[in-house]
Amino acid sequence: MNMRFDFDNSYARLPDDFFVRIAPTPVRAPRLIRLNEPLALELKLDPEALRSPEGVEILAGVRVPDGSEPLAAAYAGHQFGSFVPQLGDGRAVLLGEVLDRNGNRRDIQLKGAGRTPFSRGGDGRAALGPVLREYIVSEAMAAFGVPTTRALAAVSTGERVLRDEVLPGAVLTRVAASHIRVGTFQYFAARRDEAAVKRLADHVISRHYPELAGVAEPYRALLGAVAERQAKLVAAWMALGFIHGVMNTDNMAVSGETIDYGPCAFMDAHHPETVFSSIDRGGRYAYDNQPGIALWNLARLAECLLPLLAPDGDEAVEIAQAVLGGFAEMHRNAHRAAFRAKLGLTTREEAEDEELIRDLLDRMAASEADFTLTFRGLADSAGDPERLGSVRALFSDPAAFDPWAERWLRRIDREGVGVEERRKAMKRADPARIPRNHRVEEVIVAATERDDFGPFEELLAALADPFSDRPEFARFEEPPKPEERITQTFCGT
Repeated sequence: MNMRFDFDNSYARLPDDFFVRIAPTPVRAPRLIRLNEPLALELKLDPEALRSPEGVEILAGVRVPDGSEPLAAAYAGHQFGSFVPQLGDGRAVLLGEVLDRNGNRRDIQLKGAGRTPFSRGGDGRAALGPVLREYIVSEAMAAFGVPTTRALAAVSTGERVLRDEVLPGAVLTRVAASHIRVGTFQYFAARRDEAAVKRLADHVISRHYPELAGVAEPYRALLGAVAERQAKLVAAWMALGFIHGVMNTDNMAVSGETIDYGPCAFMDAHHPETVFSSIDRGGRYAYDNQPGIALWNLARLAECLLPLLAPDGDEAVEIAQAVLGGFAEMHRNAHRAAFRAKLGLTTREEAEDEELIRDLLDRMAASEADFTLTFRGLADSAGDPERLGSVRALFSDPAAFDPWAERWLRRIDREGVGVEERRKAMKRADPARIPRNHRVEEVIVAATERDDFGPFEELLAALADPFSDRPEFARFEEPPKPEERITQTFCGT
């Protein structure tokens, strides 16, 4: 066995005010729930060593591996629109950074690793349920091809945590391109520490956007590059019916990865105003609001970067406005491209395509059609009118589907693509299975109430290849029965 982590900790080489050096708090009785072996190999780690008692102790925070420089990062953030000048890693410890098999730098962080100076009175621990949710959803996102943090391991702690009730504790080992957030910039901007903002911006360029290092206006280019990644990321979420649930500025990674799977969820029936988060009482982070919130968050990043954009404040504001003025079109283009692929429109773009997409989504919302099943049904039909009956039946008013279907059939006829080729392409864009809320809840109940991780393993298996037709996983494709519907999801803190 080889327990070696080849750490190269660039963030730990930044000034001390970027973080607090602190080791994880040991837990009583760590037990490995699951190890993501393919990801371990990708990170050049030995799965056998990680499964050993010593490896499990590392994944639980009991033992600190050689070369680790554990720290809790400082950041601020707007939470539901209200600014908090100091948040930081209140229950997470960054062990360090490794270079994976492709030469990419990856953070390895323990989430639920105990109290830090940023805990603000919290216990610094994580409950088992949210750990399993993040493992499931983040790995599903990776399988969908959406930029995301990853789950390397889940470990139970043998301890209990107090939330609304007493729950079993756990630690998630999370892997990310980095954990630098919009809120990280806000932390230093709020303190008017322009030197730290510049140091952070230079670090982000070096780490995530090295192609910008030699350009004439690197900080303007950085803002534009972050905006472009966020535009594409949110479009990818929406193409899956995904709702992040808590798009605070401290939950927006400047790398462009999806981060912090708290009260997130995938829609069953489509509606643009869908909200699941129990704390989002005003619908701020509803499905259709996500592009606007991303832009709002980017404006907060732009405010932090103003001193770097130009020495004159008015000129800096004009530069930021010019950059962010392009966000709406970037997102619209990414959204249209994603949904065109879902509808089998791959060879030529026509002026009516955007309206065709919007018309379908409006009709789905009015008739409470299931988001995932509608698009997968269209993929199965691939434009064969004889196979559209199952899609039509998803609409509470089936006749509402007919005018749109006629338009779509005429449109795909102009693509000049064979049915089977179109079907294969559409099935690569329209997953058969998503982490439906009621299935995730089944996993959490089985694990927390019965110490049964069989449903967890089965759901992960069903989501490992979500685009394939797998009859043995058919039940994971079914929407919830009325009594199974989950209308609220909860933050894990």
